[in-house]
Amino acid sequence: MKADISGILALDFDGVLCDGLIEYFETAWRTYCQIWNPSSVTPAADIAENFYRLRPIIETGWEMPVLVKALIDGVSELEILQWWGEIAQATLLEDKLIASDIALKLDQIRDEWISTDKPSWLNLHRFYPGVVEKMQSLVDSQLQPIIITTKEGRFVRQLLQQQGVEMPSKLIIGKESKRPKHQILTELMAETNVVKIWFVEDRLKTLQLVQQQPHLASVKLYLADWGYNTTSERESASQTPGIELISLPVFTQKNFPTC
Repeated sequence: MKADISGILALDFDGVLCDGLIEYFETAWRTYCQIWNPSSVTPAADIAENFYRLRPIIETGWEMPVLVKALIDGVSELEILQWWGEIAQATLLEDKLIASDIALKLDQIRDEWISTDKPSWLNLHRFYPGVVEKMQSLVDSQLQPIIITTKEGRFVRQLLQQQGVEMPSKLIIGKESKRPKHQILTELMAETNVVKIWFVEDRLKTLQLVQQQPHLASVKLYLADWGYNTTSERESASQTPGIELISLPVFTQKNFPTC
């Protein structure tokens, strides 16, 4: 990490830098098929669209194929939005599944896909407009970008490299770190001499957890309004002191160290 950095720009990946909804569903569907062996391996036309709308309720990867299962079983969108935690856990119990096993299977399916047809996997991801240029502009700046994500770090690196963005492995903190984001921010604050950290995230709950840590009171928090969140979450963020709702054009043009 640079010794002369003026601050850290901590960034979520999915929903802030990259839109991977299409890949998310395809990987989730393949995993669902392996676990539940449906009679047809072709999803109904509306399943993907419903999945896209409900993506904000997903916190970790194992939930994705479980969400597909709920949609296939006819659970309503309203029920999923209101009771997702209970629905997901009930599915695990009913089918005698373990979340970590589902997560491992999902990662294996993704790894196999990348190893056998990397171009098609890469092509299902879209970086949000202006984001790649933003990341490239930070390479030699005094503001240190660090990605904190629940996606496997190796997947993030491959996607960034495809766009010509090279980041050292130590600056991409992925799911393999097995630590909540507020703990990672705490460690970054302790390990560096920076006075300021800016954190851009698309999950309101994650930002609220950071707010609950008194020692992280100096971290400036932003909810990305273009990411995987709901209208009600954006409205809540706009009314929450200490959390700023930020748009994509503002994010890509913002000079964080001077704000």
